[in-house]
Amino acid sequence: MAQDTRMLTLFLMTEKGYRFLVETTAKYGSLFDLVVVGSDGSLRKDHADEIIAFCAGHQLRWVRRADFGKVETPYALAVSWRWLIEHPAQRLIVFHDSLLPRYRGFSPLVNALINGESEVGVSAIFGASDFDTGPIIAQSRTAVRYPLRIADAIQAINANYLACAETVLQALLDGAPLEATPQDERQATYSVWRDEQDYRIDWSKSSTEIRRFIDAVGYPYRGAATMFDGKLVRILAAEEAPDVVVENRDCGKALFVVDGKPVIICGEGMLKVTEAQIEEGGQLLPFFPQTRFRIRFTGGSRETGS
Repeated sequence: MAQDTRMLTLFLMTEKGYRFLVETTAKYGSLFDLVVVGSDGSLRKDHADEIIAFCAGHQLRWVRRADFGKVETPYALAVSWRWLIEHPAQRLIVFHDSLLPRYRGFSPLVNALINGESEVGVSAIFGASDFDTGPIIAQSRTAVRYPLRIADAIQAINANYLACAETVLQALLDGAPLEATPQDERQATYSVWRDEQDYRIDWSKSSTEIRRFIDAVGYPYRGAATMFDGKLVRILAAEEAPDVVVENRDCGKALFVVDGKPVIICGEGMLKVTEAQIEEGGQLLPFFPQTRFRIRFTGGSRETGS
């Protein structure tokens, strides 16, 4: 028999959390007791205001994470959440944007795109003492092709979130048990957290790898970074260009300028930078048009720490 009790506390952040709320409220809103809203200052747009506005417009109780006390419902459910939730593991449901057991941990979608994975997706799992190791309740996947920007990948996996949500929320609405399968530890991989240093481009990599990296850390993230004349430049878009034989392959230097845009030497291949911004006086300003032909980008190597 269907239940209409408000048995869920939702922990939501970013566009993924917002889209989850928008797409599930009409059918499953009777389950939602409280929405806890998280903010992410590392994003250009974290959708916290949109989540709050949607809650206000649909008579859903909400609270910011800083003002939240404790879970008072039987179940808690987290989407795009990065903080510890105190609740029994068998009643804590976490939506993780990878095909677990691969890419446990942080920034799984970003790292999957950087690595050029042919599939991305979402797993709904129970909580566990070790992060992202809980049994899998539902999983949904999407095949992808490159080039692929992170904003488009987020849109693509919205369908995966909804497919997993349908399995989880319908079971709760029906009062049915949530069945889950243990993860195969032999297949487990981990995805390490990223910080500002990890936005730096390593020009010694191939043009294909660098293009994937630029696309994977673009909007809503801050964007791939490099240095030019001691100033930070955000490379927001680029495209691969035909390679040529370079006798002294100095990675990061511009060899050609095509349509006013520099073509940069990479460890393998060439990359035409098509959109970029430079930090000037604490602001990000357009990098183009450039009057200089001799452009050298530096500071991408993780080994140097620069």
